[in-house]
Amino acid sequence: QLDADNYETDPCLKEIREAENYSWMDIITIHKDKLPNYEEKIKTFYEEHLHLDDEIRYILDGSGYFDVRDRDDKWIRISMEKGDMITLPAGIYHRFTLDENNYVKAMRLFVGEPVWTAYNRPADDFPARKQYMKLLAEEA
Repeated sequence: QLDADNYETDPCLKEIREAENYSWMDIITIHKDKLPNYEEKIKTFYEEHLHLDDEIRYILDGSGYFDVRDRDDKWIRISMEKGDMITLPAGIYHRFTLDENNYVKAMRLFVGEPVWTAYNRPADDFPARKQYMKLLAEEA
C-alpha cells in the first residue's frame, strides 16, 4: 500500500522509482467522461494481450481488475484499488477491466520511453513470451 493521496511527495514511491529506474510516468483516468474513445479503449484493455516490457500500474483512485494467466493457462483475477501497485512482467498474457464503479485513475510507470504496443494472443513467438515461460518453468 502506497500513499495515493500524496503520490507527488511520497518518499516510498520515490524510492521504488529510483530502485527500479522508472524514469517515465503519466496518469490515465479511465472513465466515460474523462477518456477519449472510452468504449473502444475499454474493449482494447480487455483483449488478452502481452507487452515486450514490464507493465507497471499504481492505482491513485478508483478500482478495477487485472486478469493474468497461471501456469495452467487459467485466469487469476487481481483486484486493484487505491494505493495498490502492480508489475506485470514482460511476456505475461493479461487484460484489464473496470469494476462496477466504472472509474480508475492510475499512474503508468516505465523504464525509459514508453512503448504501448499490445500484442494480442496468440503472441507466443516473441522473445519476451519465451523468456517469461522459461521463468515459469524454472519456478515450477
